[in-house]
Amino acid sequence: MMNNIDKIAWIHLSEGRLLAARSHGKEHYYIPGGKRETGENDHEALIREVKEELSVQIQQETIQSCGTFEAQADGKAEGIKVVMACYLAKYEGTLHAAAEIAEIAWLSYKDRERVSSVSQLVMEQLHEQGLLL
Repeated sequence: MMNNIDKIAWIHLSEGRLLAARSHGKEHYYIPGGKRETGENDHEALIREVKEELSVQIQQETIQSCGTFEAQADGKAEGIKVVMACYLAKYEGTLHAAAEIAEIAWLSYKDRERVSSVSQLVMEQLHEQGLLL
């Protein structure tokens, strides 16, 4: 049996667009977040990953779940899936790319081909809810 890739992600919308990040050397964007480190819960991982990638501080008291999404992992063997727990949260600071992030972008529904399969599912739901233009 193959292992799933377990991730957390920060869903941040502004003016009907979703914040996305692209790593150095990569073509596709993804929703900011990543994998938990040993002993971390979802909130701790979310706060750490967003600070590392985007240089802002998530306000822990505002974190709320907005669903878990599952899809075939891009570039991995058939059957390996990404399971991504998504969270909304407010933040403090100024967003800018840091660490492995080459750039950030504000994507609309029409940009969904520019993101991973699991991120496309998130975008579909946000669009259906009228949150993503």
